[in-house]
Amino acid sequence: MPIHVAITRRVLPGKEKEFQDSLRRFLGESFLHGGVQGAAMISPLPGTDQREIGILRTFADEAERDAFYQSPLFREWEAYASTLTEEPIYRQLRGLEAWFRNPVAPPRWKMAVVTLGGVFPTSVFLSYTLGPLLSNAPALLRLATVAAAMVGLLTWVVMPVMTRLFRKWLRPD
Repeated sequence: MPIHVAITRRVLPGKEKEFQDSLRRFLGESFLHGGVQGAAMISPLPGTDQREIGILRTFADEAERDAFYQSPLFREWEAYASTLTEEPIYRQLRGLEAWFRNPVAPPRWKMAVVTLGGVFPTSVFLSYTLGPLLSNAPALLRLATVAAAMVGLLTWVVMPVMTRLFRKWLRPD
């Protein structure tokens, strides 16, 4: 089962561009390690004074995750990155927590309510838009197409909007 890890690093003032450039190179190099299945950088919006960079990594399994973090490639990167950032925060993400990134995830029941608030209208939208287009397709093809569209919309559109809209309710403190 894939393992997802979220890393948050606060970049030292004046080191933002250097860190982002080196992180882009490192993310590309990290795919040379066979167990890395995905890596992404989440940078602050341009023009803001935010210095926090998010890194999301996906590994094939726990053994591959551990092997990567023990590798010379990672150790060399970590030594360099520590000169540009404060101490990183590592969190393994499970299930819904991947959409609700922050050092502490909100209660699961709140994550479930917000997720339902995203899933229900998305499923209604897809049934009215894709349903007629796929009405003559075999059942498995219809289900797979709707599931793929649902996952894509939830991952890149709906859940980022939902977590922003409900951030104060999810984390009132």
